[in-house]
Amino acid sequence: MTAKSKLKLHARIYCGDEIAMGPGKADLLEAIDREGSISAAGRAMGMSYRRAWLLVDAMNRCWQAPLVETVAGGGRERGARVTDTGRLVLAQFRGLQALMGALGRSDEYRALEGAVRGEPLPARAN
Repeated sequence: MTAKSKLKLHARIYCGDEIAMGPGKADLLEAIDREGSISAAGRAMGMSYRRAWLLVDAMNRCWQAPLVETVAGGGRERGARVTDTGRLVLAQFRGLQALMGALGRSDEYRALEGAVRGEPLPARAN
């Protein structure tokens, strides 16, 4: 997508009204995988532990198997890990994002991009 592009396509997968997976949740999964804990992943992404935990909780409630498992306790084994299901969902979601990126080269995308205004007209007064 060029700097002048007016269209932005975002993949989001819904479970009822809840976002089961979107770009931010995918980034969080990658951060958990890299950091080994929800709190460290949240810090790396500039979000609170509570926010990161709420996003993980939403993902785990929306998929048939958990995407993240936590290990409680004070030893070296404490933290979180992305499950095999989480890795699979993440890979499939990133693949979907790549496919959507290719849409930016389609005739339909270019036609819509050419037809949309750069800024909306002023709202009409009633």
